[in-house]
Amino acid sequence: MTTTTQYKCFECNKKVSDEYLRKKVRCPYCGSKMLFKPRTASTTYKAR
Repeated sequence: MTTTTQYKCFECNKKVSDEYLRKKVRCPYCGSKMLFKPRTASTTYKAR
């Protein structure tokens, strides 16, 4: 089972597949080098 990781561009906020990132570490839409993995689930903690 293979899962693809989705990254997002920090500048244009578009999704970039990890398949594209194997060739270049740049956003294919705007050319930015700043990419991040968006969080899928948020964790909340109760303050003491």
